[in-house]
Amino acid sequence: MILIDRKLVSNLSARARASARLRQNHNFHPDYADPTNRMLNALEPGTYVRPHKHETPDKWEAFVLLTGRALVVTFDDAGNPGERAVLDAGTGVFGVEIPARVWHSVATLQPGTVLYEIKPGPYAPLDDKDFAPWAPAEGAPEAAGYLAGLTAGYAGANRRETSSPKSGSRGETSRSDPKKRPVRT
Repeated sequence: MILIDRKLVSNLSARARASARLRQNHNFHPDYADPTNRMLNALEPGTYVRPHKHETPDKWEAFVLLTGRALVVTFDDAGNPGERAVLDAGTGVFGVEIPARVWHSVATLQPGTVLYEIKPGPYAPLDDKDFAPWAPAEGAPEAAGYLAGLTAGYAGANRRETSSPKSGSRGETSRSDPKKRPVRT
C-alpha cells in the first residue's frame, strides 16, 4: 500500500519551494514504462506550466487537488482561453479530467498546492507533451507575464467559466491578452 499523508505532501511542498522551477513531482509508478502514470505534483506560485496537449499518442490527464488551490485552463488551437476551473476544496471543486488532444495548463493560486495527477503511460520524454507554439517557453522572458495574465483576477475566485458562446458566457478572450476573460455575474 502506498500512503499519501501529510508528511509526504508537506515534504514535497518544501522541495517545490526550494526548486528553481517552483514545482516538484513524486512518482508512484515504478518506472516510465508503467501503463498508468500516477504522481503528486507540488506547485508553488510563480511556477509556469506551458500550455500543452497530449497526442501522438493520445492521452487524457486528470488532476485531483490534495492541498492548496489551482487554476486549470483549456485553450483552443489559436491559444484563446476556454474552460477554466478553480480547484478548491473549500468550494467543493476537487479535480478535473482533460481529454486527449486538448490544450491545457495548470497554475497554482496558493502556496503549498499539491495535485494528484493520473494519465496513461508509458511516459516517453520525447513525445509526452506537444507544447503550444503560441505560448512562451518555460524560462522565456515573456513566461512570467503570460502566467500573470492567466491568473489575474483568480486569487479570490471560486468559479468555473468558459469563453464559449454556447455556454452563455459574456466577454471576449484573446490569445494576445490572456487577461481578457469572460466574467459571470
